[in-house]
Amino acid sequence: MASTEVAPQAPVASPAAKAPLVGKPDLIQRHLARLGWMFTAPALIFIGLVTLFPIAFAIVLSFEHVNVTANGFQLQGATLSNYHTVLTAGLWHHALWFTTYYTVISVIIEVALGTMFALVLERLTRFRGPMMAILLIPWSLITVISAELWGYIYNATYGVLDDLSHIFGTGEPVVLGTPLAATVALIFADVWKTTPFVTIIVLAGLVMLPQELYEASEVDGASGWKTFWSITLPLLRPTLGIAVLFRILQAFGIFDLPYVLTGGGPGNSTTSLAILGYNTLFLDLDFGPGAAVATTTALIILLMCVIFLRVFKAQVGKEAVGA
Repeated sequence: MASTEVAPQAPVASPAAKAPLVGKPDLIQRHLARLGWMFTAPALIFIGLVTLFPIAFAIVLSFEHVNVTANGFQLQGATLSNYHTVLTAGLWHHALWFTTYYTVISVIIEVALGTMFALVLERLTRFRGPMMAILLIPWSLITVISAELWGYIYNATYGVLDDLSHIFGTGEPVVLGTPLAATVALIFADVWKTTPFVTIIVLAGLVMLPQELYEASEVDGASGWKTFWSITLPLLRPTLGIAVLFRILQAFGIFDLPYVLTGGGPGNSTTSLAILGYNTLFLDLDFGPGAAVATTTALIILLMCVIFLRVFKAQVGKEAVGA
């Protein structure tokens, strides 16, 4: 009678033996997360010290009656008079108005020119790199240096603009001597420096657009203008929104360009909110009202960003539903 041999079976692991393996990926992830926080903690602490602490301290000062002495300053109790002084001051109203229309006009011009330059660069097949390098020269300059250069150009005695006025016989240029001329000069200098920044952002968005839509529009016989308004501009709205948001944040807090180029003048015609806060804090030594100017400026910027992001999100949502 043939004997039957039973093949040995592999031992079955008990649930208790499998238990230590359960959850190991989660433990590894948590360990890596703790390790990441440990390495980033020094940088976060440094950022908190140089960014968050001054903001919190400025808010505290804006609600305090500050007495300046020979040994420093003393806090002498909470008060709302700082905000009453600032919000009822005509100079603050003028600085708010100047900063607002300076921001609106400069951002509109920069976005329009930046989009045009980006469209040209996107169509270039040769020399795109050198053209972008040349375009980025104004943006690479420090704003203080850029303001000094434009100050030499606008100088009524030895500036380039003065020489051009003599060559073309247009008379003596009135630059930086009247409020309107000083404002136009500031906007022109800002547009010259910052348009390349918008161009690079818009160009990055153009490169990412799907080419199939353009091929389909070309087959349908759509003109270049209609293609731009129907395809390019709607698809570029998220990119343009990012560019506009960055420029609003930068332009509304403008300080260095008007401080170097016009000093806030003539008179107070080009005094921005940042310059007003600086003059109040460090020239007049009114720490309470100066901190109130800084706090109100930050609140206005925050409110503008929230409104812009809500409108932008709603617009993108409508386009997504329509698509």
